[in-house]
Amino acid sequence: MTDGRTRRREDTRQRLFVAAVDLIAEQGFSATTVDDIAARAGVAKGTVYYNFESKTVLFEELLRHGIGLLTAEFRAAVDKLPPLEALGALVRAQLEYIRRYRAFAQLLLSEMWRTNREWQQTLRLLRGESIAVIADTVQAGVDSGDLPADLDVRTASSALFGVGLVVAVDWLVFSPDRSIDEVQESLLGIVRRVART
Repeated sequence: MTDGRTRRREDTRQRLFVAAVDLIAEQGFSATTVDDIAARAGVAKGTVYYNFESKTVLFEELLRHGIGLLTAEFRAAVDKLPPLEALGALVRAQLEYIRRYRAFAQLLLSEMWRTNREWQQTLRLLRGESIAVIADTVQAGVDSGDLPADLDVRTASSALFGVGLVVAVDWLVFSPDRSIDEVQESLLGIVRRVART
């Protein structure tokens, strides 16, 4: 009985996440109301408050959920791969993630530059966890000699994360006819140029 109840609660929370991310991507956080989220998710307003004490808490949990999924996909992508292959796998994982969760990616991209939000610290920490996976891979490339010894690992890792996010959103919005393989190859071309310097 508990498993069924837990599963139903997780399904409801997932529906609320999807509704919230779509609405906030469409009309912004401030313009999105709890009533809107409930209606889009097909639940009563009280269900939103049963699962999250406020719209802000819902959004913060949405960030945890979405970025947590990306970080988990990064970890799975690089598992047991040599550094340069792992970098390629990271690029592919990010493109596939953003294609699958486009509205969340657009939302994440817009929220990363807003420093006045209540969840900014949470966003910073979560982003840091994703970038840490990239940094470990870049550092392994430096250690193995596949990447330049003087490469600034922190900046390179942030750049890969940011460039991947921007390029993927740009691809999906402005060039959706390009294949994921084409976009991946373009991004990997940048990585290869860095590796040769």
